Parts: sequence; structure tokens; C-alpha cells
Amino acid sequence: MKRVKALNFILILILCLSVLSILSSLMGPARIPLGQILSDRYADILRLRFFRIMLAIVAGAGLSLAGVILQGVLRNPLAEPYVLGVSSGSGLGAVIGLLFFSTGIAVNALAFIGGGLTIVLVCSLARVDKRLSPENMIISGILVNALFSSMLMFFISNSYSPRIHSIIWWLLGNLQVYNGLHVAIVAVVVLAGFLVTIIFSKELNALSLGEEEAIHLGVDVEKVKGILLLVSALVTSVVVSMCGIIGFVGLMMPHLARRLVGPDHRILVWASILMGAVFLLLCDVVSRIIMAPRELPIGVVTAFVGVPFFIYILRRSRKVYFK
Repeated sequence: MKRVKALNFILILILCLSVLSILSSLMGPARIPLGQILSDRYADILRLRFFRIMLAIVAGAGLSLAGVILQGVLRNPLAEPYVLGVSSGSGLGAVIGLLFFSTGIAVNALAFIGGGLTIVLVCSLARVDKRLSPENMIISGILVNALFSSMLMFFISNSYSPRIHSIIWWLLGNLQVYNGLHVAIVAVVVLAGFLVTIIFSKELNALSLGEEEAIHLGVDVEKVKGILLLVSALVTSVVVSMCGIIGFVGLMMPHLARRLVGPDHRILVWASILMGAVFLLLCDVVSRIIMAPRELPIGVVTAFVGVPFFIYILRRSRKVYFK
């Protein structure tokens, strides 16, 4: 796609996100007529929905950002925080914080530590001759994801905390938020990660040509990989600490964006985060209305879409990764 068309596509995404945000504020168990959107009668409902909409936008953007980083660094369309175990590691840390400390700072800190340790563990297992093997990263991530998921189930099944039901609900993905502070924290971290990724977009383009080509172009491959993997872990950890484990957003959106706007990360990063924001906001609307007045966990909605998409990518990638 030519650069002008790619920019037009990004503008269309911004327009779609704006329209969907307005529609989302009106939809839910309590429907709000468009003509009464400014009425004091619905002020409290609209305030809560506004926070929820903003969290869906920044969380979707953050997960897509983490996905586009991992897919670019590892040159693998299957790479994303959920598949590589970062989400499970962050979730494990957050659950430990919820069960034993019950403070927001502890939950956020342990979620970040869990995500960071997961990246370190996966990279250690995947390292071959002092270099990261993309194929081994995927395999190691799946193993680590299974390990941490088992540990999550261990803590939950052996806990007698009265909060266990809410913890399980949170783990399935939950965008309920009651103040703007949580949204602001996620937004600041995602924005910082986005800026760092844009700064290293040329290096990501070089890495997409292969590590040897990137080295010839003057890229410090291991340094760039380390910085970007850390950014991915940080963004994922903060999103998970606020929203629980929401899978497949970081897998689908960067992959679709790459097919639509091309591999240039200077454009691809913008398209990915906007598509992630639109997708997660749309999933949130579905989760609120499909079983109204009950609410379906948003992680269930993304999984319904993501699992078939993962199988599709796996089948397309078979010739490349399963020779």
C-alpha cells in the first residue's frame, strides 16, 4: 500500500474509533437515548462508561503495541504476549499481589515483575549460541505459559480468600474501572512504549530483513532486542495488572495491519495500535450486550475470535516453520 493510502487508512481508523466510542457510551444493560446523552439523569452511567471506554482503547492499543514489537523482533507472525507467556507471568504476579497484599501498588509491581521475569526466562531458554532463536522463543513461550497457567490454577484452587470469585472474573478479562487514575496509568505507560517503539522503528525495519542484514546496516541487534522486549513486557504487565488476561489482541491486530499497510514500522505501529483499540472496544460492546443484563468476560470474546485466527496463521506458516 502506498504511503498516502496508508495514511488515509489510519485516518479512517481514527474516525471509526471516535464513532464507536460514542456508540459504546450509549450501549449496555442500561440503554441511553442519543438525545439524552447530555442529561444529568445518565451522568453517573456515562462517567463510568467513559472510563471503561478509555481503558478499552488504551489496553487494546497497548496489547497491539506489544504484539507488533514481538512480531517485528522475532520475525514470527505467531509472536504475541499471550503466546509467549508474558500475560500469564504478569497475571501470576498480579494474583499473588491480590491474594497476599491486596493493594494496588503491590498488584501493579508484582505484575510488572512477573512479566519481566517471564521475558528473561523465555529468552534464556530460547538463546542458542548467545543469540535469540525466534522459533525457540515461541516454543519456550508456550511452555512457560503452560507452567505459569498451572501455577495460577494452584494458587486459585488452594485459596480460601473471599475475593476468589472476583479474581477469577478478573483473570478472564475485565474492563470495569471506577476512576480515571487506573486509565491514566495504563495510558502513560502505553504512550511511553509507543514513543520508544517509534524511535526504534527504523531498527525494527532492519530486523525484519534478518539479523545479519541488520548488523550490516549498523544496528546493535542484541541491544535493540533487549530494549524492545523490555518495552513489550512493561506494556503487557501494566495492561494485565489493570484488565486481567486478554489474549490474541496482540496476535491478530499487528498481523492484519501488516497485510493492510505493509511492513514499514513507521506506519505499521500506528495502524496496529489503532486497530487494537477499535477491536477491543468492539469486543467490549459485544461482551456487554450479548448476554445483557449479565456481562461476558471480554477475554472470552477475544478468544472466540482469536483461536480460529491463530489456527489460520499456523496453517499459513506451516511451510515456513515446519519444514
